[in-house]
Amino acid sequence: MMLPHVVQDVQGRQHVRCGGAFSGDRGNMERCGSDTDDTPLLPRRNEDKVQRAPACCSSRYGLALLSSFGFFVVYSLRVNLSVAMVDMLNTTRQSSTNHSGSVCPAHANPPRPKRNHTAGVYDWDSATQGWILGSFFYGYILTQIPGGYLAGRYGPKWLMGFGILGTVVFTLLTPAAADLGAGYLIAVRVLEGIGEGVTFPSMYTMWAAWAPPLERSRLLTISYIGAQLGTVISLPLSGEICFYLDWTYVFYVFGAVGLVWFVLWSFLVFDSPNTHPRISEQERLYITGSLKNELSTSAGHIPWRAIATSTPLWAIVVAHFSYNWTFYTLLTLLPTYMNDVLGFSIQQNGLLSALPYVGCAVLAVVSGQLADYLRETCLYRTVTVRKSFSLAGMIGPAVFLVAAGYTGCNYTLAVTFLTVSSALGGISASGFNINHLDIAPSYAGILLGITNTFATIPGMVGPVIARALTRQNTMEEWQSVFYIAAAINAFGAAFYALFGRGSVQPWAVHAASHGD
Repeated sequence: MMLPHVVQDVQGRQHVRCGGAFSGDRGNMERCGSDTDDTPLLPRRNEDKVQRAPACCSSRYGLALLSSFGFFVVYSLRVNLSVAMVDMLNTTRQSSTNHSGSVCPAHANPPRPKRNHTAGVYDWDSATQGWILGSFFYGYILTQIPGGYLAGRYGPKWLMGFGILGTVVFTLLTPAAADLGAGYLIAVRVLEGIGEGVTFPSMYTMWAAWAPPLERSRLLTISYIGAQLGTVISLPLSGEICFYLDWTYVFYVFGAVGLVWFVLWSFLVFDSPNTHPRISEQERLYITGSLKNELSTSAGHIPWRAIATSTPLWAIVVAHFSYNWTFYTLLTLLPTYMNDVLGFSIQQNGLLSALPYVGCAVLAVVSGQLADYLRETCLYRTVTVRKSFSLAGMIGPAVFLVAAGYTGCNYTLAVTFLTVSSALGGISASGFNINHLDIAPSYAGILLGITNTFATIPGMVGPVIARALTRQNTMEEWQSVFYIAAAINAFGAAFYALFGRGSVQPWAVHAASHGD
C-alpha cells in the first residue's frame, strides 16, 4: 500500500493522492490502495494550480462543435438508407403480400403533388433488406481497434478526416451500386462502414489530449450530440427528399454536406493544444496542466495484456453491446416499423422516426451538464455518477420499448413510448459511454475501439434477426423483437453496475507513477 499525501485541485479543494489515484475530500486515508477512489486526477502541488480558461470562444469548445458536425455527417450517412429503403422497394409487389389483421390500417394521406420519379425500384425480400441494412456494420467492425491504435500512433485528425471522406465518396456511389444489384449495394455499405469505423476511436484519442477531467462530460456530450442531430435531421429530411425528388438525392445531398465538413475539419482542427497555432496560452496551459498527471509517459507502450484482462473495461464492453442492441434495432428498423405496422407514409415516416432522437439529443446534453456538476460541485464519486446515469439510460429505455409493443394501433401512444425509450437512452451518454476516459485516458482511443468492436455486433446481426422474426409484420412478431432488445439492455445495465469503475487503472498510469 502506498503512502498518501494531500494535494490541491484547481478549485483549492484538498485531495489525498495514493500513487496514481486521488480520493475526494470526503474520503480518508484508509482508502489508499483500493479502487473505490475516483475523483478526477488533477495537478498535485499548490504551485501547479491551473487557472481555468473561459469556455466562450475557446479552442476546446470549438473542437466540440466541429466534431459534433462531423458526427452529424457520420450518422446522416449511416441512417439515410433506412428511410430511402422504404422508397427503393417495388411497392406493387410488396402490397400483394398478405399481412396479419393486427397490422394497423394506413393513415389517410393529405393532398400531395403528383410524383414523377424516375429512380429505380427493386424486388428485395425481407431477408435481403436485413442484410443490406446490416452490411454497414460488417465494415465498421473491422477498423475499430486499428482506428484506436493508428490514431494514437499517427494522430487522430487526418485519420478521422479521411475516414469520413471515404464514407462520403461511397455514399455518392450508392445509387449506382443499387442499380447494379443488392450485392454491389452491400459491398458499398461495407466500405462505408470501414471508413466510419475509425471515427469514434479517433475522436476519443483526440479528447484524451483536449478534454480537462472536470469538463469531460460537457465536452463529449456536445461532441456526440451531433450523432443524435444527424439522426433527427436526416430521417425527416430524407423522407421529404424521397417524396419531392427521389431516393437517389438522399445520398447526393448528404454526401455534399460531408464534403463541406471535410474542408472545415482540414483547416480548423489540430491534434493537440500544443500543435494548435491559434489557441490562447491560458487555455493551452489549463488543458495540459489539468491532464499532465493522467497521461502515461510511455506513449509507445501499450499494455495489451492488462487491457484484455481489465474487469472495468469488460463492464463497459457489456454495457456498450447491450445498449447498442436496442439503439441499432430502432435506428435501422424504426422507419420500416412505422411504414409496415403503424401505417405511416414515407413523408410522415421520416418525421415520426426522428422524434425519439430529439429527446435523446436533449437529454444527452442535459445529462452531460448534470454529471459534471455532480462530480465537480457536489463531489460525487465518478463511479457513482457513471453507474447511476447508465442504469437510468438503459433500464428506462427497456421498459418503454416493451410497452410500445402493447399499444396496438394507438398511434399516439406508440410514438410516445418509442420517443421516451430513445430519449432516456441519452442519459447513458454521461455513463458508460465516456467511462473509457475515466479508467485509461492515455489509451482511450484503443479502449473505445475494443468496446465499439463488440458494440458493432448488434448492428450486424440485430437487423437480420429482427427481419427474420418479423416476416409477416404482425404485432406479436415485433413484440418479440422489443422483448429481446429490452432483456439484453437490462442485463448490460446490471453487469456494468456490478463491475464498472471510475478511477484511472494502475496499468494506465504505470509509467507515470514511477516518476512520483
